[in-house]
Amino acid sequence: MVMSQQSPATRTLHQDDVLEGLRAPRKHLPCRLLYDATGAALFERITALDDYYPTRIELELLERHLPQIAQQVGPEARVIEPGSGEGKKTRLLLRGLERPSSYMPIDVAHDQLQRFASALRTELPRLDVQPVTADYTQPFALPTPQHEWRRSLAFFPGSTIGNFEPGDARSFLAMLARIAGDDRMLLLGADGTRDPVALQRAYDDEQGITAAFNKNVLVNLNHTRGATFDLDCFEHRAVWQAAASRMEMQLVSTCRQIVRIDGQVITFAPGEVIVTEHCYKHTPEAMGTILSAAGWRTRQVFTSPQRPYRLWLCEPLTWQR
Repeated sequence: MVMSQQSPATRTLHQDDVLEGLRAPRKHLPCRLLYDATGAALFERITALDDYYPTRIELELLERHLPQIAQQVGPEARVIEPGSGEGKKTRLLLRGLERPSSYMPIDVAHDQLQRFASALRTELPRLDVQPVTADYTQPFALPTPQHEWRRSLAFFPGSTIGNFEPGDARSFLAMLARIAGDDRMLLLGADGTRDPVALQRAYDDEQGITAAFNKNVLVNLNHTRGATFDLDCFEHRAVWQAAASRMEMQLVSTCRQIVRIDGQVITFAPGEVIVTEHCYKHTPEAMGTILSAAGWRTRQVFTSPQRPYRLWLCEPLTWQR
């Protein structure tokens, strides 16, 4: 998750990709802008919707297969989780593992992260909880745990891997492998649903929560970058791109308009689109290729009987041992 009040270092790191995206022939914005404090709260509401199946199905998969997962991970694991959020799945995982040694959530939303860490220390007093405030898409360092651990388990649920372009997904998972170390495992949630009707319901709900979540990108930029976006002049749209196997979140300009940001002028034609997020729905073959290229070998795949949503339990490739 990303807070709206970015640090100077984070703002400098990401500044160009906002303006470059808005100046591109097909305008786009980095999807991290969706997840400021308001966006994070809106997303939690989305996950509770009946039509937003990924969260519900992933929780069911975890509950059903956690004994097998815990047996393969073993006791006293160090759990590393980029983008921990509210931590519903995390609590389930930590309670299901055998005497986990430590837990390291990585998130940019500092306040939410600290609240979550404090709550976990109360709920699991023997667990060493060490939150890391960082943008997990960039290189970051982990603190040294207070307790010894036998194995590191990288936990990346929520099908968040689908928000990365395939090449970026490989790079991210390779970075995660380096951070986790030689004796590591990965538990990854990834959605493979390609049913356009189900996807449309999931990404454009009738209550308008997803629309508010998407438009909050513009609120974020108005607040953090002095932009002049008028929310009434944009509409939310979710489009299934079958050839690319992805959902595309868009904001569509409803009129000819001019927006200023950081002293720069950005013009919009009626119907012009800003792409705010890609949500790739990888086939098992595509996901397996990404994992292999990133240094991971699949140990076991757990698939929901309802939809092709999968939990991938992975270990290092033999040649990397």
